[in-house]
Amino acid sequence: MRPSCSSMLSPLALALLATLTGCAVYEVPPPAPRVVVRPAPAVVYTAPAPAPQPVVSVYVEPPIAEPAPLLIGWAPPPMLVEAPPPLPYAGAVWVGGYWVWQGNWVWATGRWMAPPRADCVWVHPYYEHRDGAVVFVTGHWGTAGVAFVPPPPSLSLTLVVAAPGVIPGPRPIGPPGVFVPPPPGSRVGLIVPAPIGTPPAVVTGAAPVVNVGMRIQNNNTTVNNTRITNVTNVTNVTIVAPPSATANGRAFESSVPAQAHLAAAMPAVVHAQAPAPAMRPIAGAPDHHPAMPPQAMEMPAHANAVPHSPPPAAEPPHAAAPGTPPHHGPAALPREDAHARAEEAHRAQAAAHEREKKEREEEKKAEERERAEEQAERERRERKTR
Repeated sequence: MRPSCSSMLSPLALALLATLTGCAVYEVPPPAPRVVVRPAPAVVYTAPAPAPQPVVSVYVEPPIAEPAPLLIGWAPPPMLVEAPPPLPYAGAVWVGGYWVWQGNWVWATGRWMAPPRADCVWVHPYYEHRDGAVVFVTGHWGTAGVAFVPPPPSLSLTLVVAAPGVIPGPRPIGPPGVFVPPPPGSRVGLIVPAPIGTPPAVVTGAAPVVNVGMRIQNNNTTVNNTRITNVTNVTNVTIVAPPSATANGRAFESSVPAQAHLAAAMPAVVHAQAPAPAMRPIAGAPDHHPAMPPQAMEMPAHANAVPHSPPPAAEPPHAAAPGTPPHHGPAALPREDAHARAEEAHRAQAAAHEREKKEREEEKKAEERERAEEQAERERRERKTR
């Protein structure tokens, strides 16, 4: 087979032929690169978490009767550490050392007090998780032999109004029912189920928790109709938590005293110290309205500031040292003076307690003498009849 003429032509000849004949030879261009346009990632703006509000510590005058329950929209914070001082006198009762509602959860400073009456006993605060809110009954003086009656589920309650500027916290995280706040250093919002009458201070030395799971159980109780209604004979409680609940990932179990002053003195894992109260306790001071902030109990920001003007012309009872700024009001009392006043108050309470004790003893002796005289009179009449 003979080759064709076109196949025998050289490339140069083909180019010359194309020029002479007016034909053009085009080279196919390479494919354009594929450009993939990806949408820009969406920018998510996360609002910063609100700064924790400072803890307000106040003195609370306990009511001498069971107060009305309150319905609060969020859980109390974790417990704080407040070790009680030594017992000042016989018969004193450790009250306070728990979260109380005064337009916000504020810390009720613990202190030793004498019962207002001989038949008074201390009733610990009551916290209950009910329908995503907290039913709260503050600590108060009850009557000996009268059991605390928790608010019934049928009771209709309305959420209290928080004080202006208060940032609500998280709702209670945990099962419904009676509880105490979690140990110091725990996740805010968690609750610890506990029997009725459990002092909140029992968790002072417990491991902090970050998940639900810690619970408290009594070791010695009197149970009536599956509900604990009398816990006066409880000597200690057991606190247990699984590894999934604790911050260190280890199971926790401990038996602690059920008395508030002994439990509050237990060494804490996280030492979240309760702040000092702004003012000294005022005997007979009424509680604040639940919807109002504790303004009278807060320390003003300028209470201890150096004044810009000279002090009043009237001389104080004790002249201050040169260069010492004057103090105004009970919030600026020196620590020594406050301590002396506290000691004086304790001595006065102790003296009053001793007087009441002597009066009760004298009344008892008088009753015994009267009964003895009546018995002797009956015996004399019986002998005379015979």
